[in-house]
Amino acid sequence: MTYLATFHWGWLLASLLLGLAMGWIAVVHRGQSVSKVTVRWLAGLAAALVAAALAHVLPGRPGYWLDLGLIMFALYLTGCAAGSWLRDRALSRHRG
Repeated sequence: MTYLATFHWGWLLASLLLGLAMGWIAVVHRGQSVSKVTVRWLAGLAAALVAAALAHVLPGRPGYWLDLGLIMFALYLTGCAAGSWLRDRALSRHRG
């Protein structure tokens, strides 16, 4: 992990900032939700990918890219959540 953070910090920062921007500009609408079956399938897929990364199932370059992709995806989702929260905080002050 330290190797990935040291040599790919620019890409990791970019994924965090992109998530922050997407969370800020995303308009929340009350659309049709995803089915429970799909949510369970996606959660299972994510858990399987994390388990494969932790168990080093994929050796060499594919495992390296899996680790990097999972870290970038986690940072992107964190940025999305932070951007959405910041937008809510900024706009809620102007409502009152």
